[in-house]
Amino acid sequence: MFSLFWVNVHIALNSIKTQLLRTILTVVIIGIGIWALVGILSAVKALENSISSNFASMGANTFNIQRYDFGVQRHGGEREKVNPIISYQNIREFVDIYEYPYTQTSISFRGTRAAEVKYGSEKTDPEVQIYGINEHYLENSGIEIERGRNINIFDVQNNNKVCLIGSDFLKSLFVSEDPINKTISIRGVKFKIVGLLQSKGSTFGNNQDLKVLIPIQVARSIYTQARINYNISIMVSDKALLDNAQDEAIITFRNIRGLSPVEENDFGMERSDDLINRVADITGVLETAAWIISFITILGSSIALMNIMLVSVSERTREIGVRKAMGAKNSTIATQFFIETIVIGQFGSILGIVLGISTGLVIAGIFDFEFTLPWAAMIWATIITFLVAIFAGSYPASKAAKLDPIESLRYE
Repeated sequence: MFSLFWVNVHIALNSIKTQLLRTILTVVIIGIGIWALVGILSAVKALENSISSNFASMGANTFNIQRYDFGVQRHGGEREKVNPIISYQNIREFVDIYEYPYTQTSISFRGTRAAEVKYGSEKTDPEVQIYGINEHYLENSGIEIERGRNINIFDVQNNNKVCLIGSDFLKSLFVSEDPINKTISIRGVKFKIVGLLQSKGSTFGNNQDLKVLIPIQVARSIYTQARINYNISIMVSDKALLDNAQDEAIITFRNIRGLSPVEENDFGMERSDDLINRVADITGVLETAAWIISFITILGSSIALMNIMLVSVSERTREIGVRKAMGAKNSTIATQFFIETIVIGQFGSILGIVLGISTGLVIAGIFDFEFTLPWAAMIWATIITFLVAIFAGSYPASKAAKLDPIESLRYE
C-alpha cells in the first residue's frame, strides 16, 4: 500500500515538472492566501504579546486615576468632554485622605520627553524622558531594578538629587563603565545615579529604556510649567479588596474634585486587566479580518487549482487510457490526481507559512514586539490547504477515473 502511495507521489512530481509554470502560479496563489493568514496572525500575536506583557507587568491588582478613560471618544480631533487636569493639589489631597487598607499609592508626572542628559563631556540627543516619581512608582508600574537601589521615601521627603536611569544609557553615556554612583546633569542640575532599570523595550515607538526617574519634588522644581497633569496609581496587595479599594478611590477623588452626586466623573479610571481585555478585543477583530482575507484568497486559489487539474486531465487523457488498459483501477487513477492536487497544495502551504513567519519577524523587529511562532495558524494553514486540495481535486479526479479506456486510447 505504501509502495503504491510513493509511486503515485513520484508520478505526481513528474507531472508537476511537465507543467511547471502553471504549477508555480497556482502555488503562489495558494501561498498568498496562507501568507495573509499566517503573516497577519503572526503580527497580531506579536502585538498582543508586547502590549499585554506591558500592561500585565502592572499587575492585575493595580488601577490608575488619570485625566481620561482609555476609550474616551474624539470627534473631529477634539474630545467630547474636556476633563480638568489632575493637579498637584489634587494628588496631595488624595494621598492625605485615601487610606484604604493594604494599598499603596504611586504619584508621578512626566516633566519632558525631550531632555538632554550630560555626563562629563558626553551628552545624549534631546530625546530622553524625565519623570518625577515617589517611592512606590516602580512597584506599582511593574518596573524592576537591574542594579543599584530604588528611590526611597527619604529621597522623596528630603529632595535628594538622585535618579534612576533606563538601560539604553549603557549604549550611549556608559558604554564601558558602571553608571551606579556616577553623576549626570539635567538642565544644569546634577543627579547621582543610584539605580539602573531593567530593559522594557518600546511600544509603538515609545522607548521605555531611554528615561530618567527623579524624586517628584525635585522634578517639580525643575519643570515648573503650568497645567502639569499628574498620574495616580494604586496597588492593592489583596486582590479580593480590589473592587472596594477602587470604589473608595472614586468617592475620594470625586470629593476632592467637588462633584455633586448627580455629576459624572471628570476623570478616568483604568485597571490593567481592563486594558488587556480591550487589547484582546482589538486583536480579535484583526484576526477575524485575517481569516476573511485568507478565505477569499484561498477560495480563488482552489478555483485555480481545480482548473489546472482539469487541464491536466485533458492533456493526459491518452496516458489515463494506457494505464487503464494495463489494469489500473478507477480508484488508482483518482488517487493519483488527488495526490497531485495535495502535493501542489502543500507546496503552497509551505511557501505561505515561510512568507508569513518572515513577515511577522520583520514587523516584530521594526516595532520591537515580542515574536512567537503562530503554531495555531501554521497548523490551520496545513489543514486548510489539505481541505482545499480535496475540494479542488475531487472533480478532476472523478472525471479522470470515469474516462472510457477505449476512447482514451484513441485520443490524440
